[in-house]
Amino acid sequence: MILSQASSRLAHFATRTLPIATAAALTSTPLFAQDGGGSALDVFTKSGTIGILIILLSVVALAVIIENTVTLKRDKLAPPELIDEVQALFDEGQYQEAMELCENEPCFFTRIAGAGIAKIGHPFEVIEQSIAEMGDEESIRLHQKIGWLSLIANVAPMMGLLGTVGGMIKAFETIASSQGQASPAELALGISEALLTTMLGLVVAIPTSAMFAFLRNRLVKTVIEVGAIIEDLFERFRPNAA
Repeated sequence: MILSQASSRLAHFATRTLPIATAAALTSTPLFAQDGGGSALDVFTKSGTIGILIILLSVVALAVIIENTVTLKRDKLAPPELIDEVQALFDEGQYQEAMELCENEPCFFTRIAGAGIAKIGHPFEVIEQSIAEMGDEESIRLHQKIGWLSLIANVAPMMGLLGTVGGMIKAFETIASSQGQASPAELALGISEALLTTMLGLVVAIPTSAMFAFLRNRLVKTVIEVGAIIEDLFERFRPNAA
């Protein structure tokens, strides 16, 4: 219970980290303070197209984080009441009713348990293989959901680097067009875009990477726990050792 509460608090904190970190990073930039009249819209505009795309990536990342934080909870993947009901039906030998319950209440636990129940009457090795195959399939499906966070965490700094290169090209074009007589003010636009996109990429990537690691570790822990429950559930069909 303590571990569950701690995980819940950490998830709640992490889901707020991305927009807070982005806002804090933006408001601390000189672009906001240069004339006292800056706004977030000004910063987005000065960061160029790449900067705006990175901001949109942060919105996508936040949506994925919230969705996975809610749907990948232990109680969502394997509701305790469903586990108790299936175990009670197994104890009573009502395997058909257990199968119907698994079909009517689809979740990570019931899909794997249902795969095993469907093979009852076959050798234990067949039951075990069916459970293992369905467990691998479901685990891969869940890991693919959080895999988007890993993709965003890798793409965001690369987009920031792309914006940096674009900003530096603008700065050098300004120097070339002025025949080396460009003033610092003329160079500032390209250089500020270069640095701002780099910062935005890192601001998005760091908390996204942290949440990906958190959700992945929590998912692995849940998969192991549910696997142990299902293994214990079907242990009664294992033939006695000679």
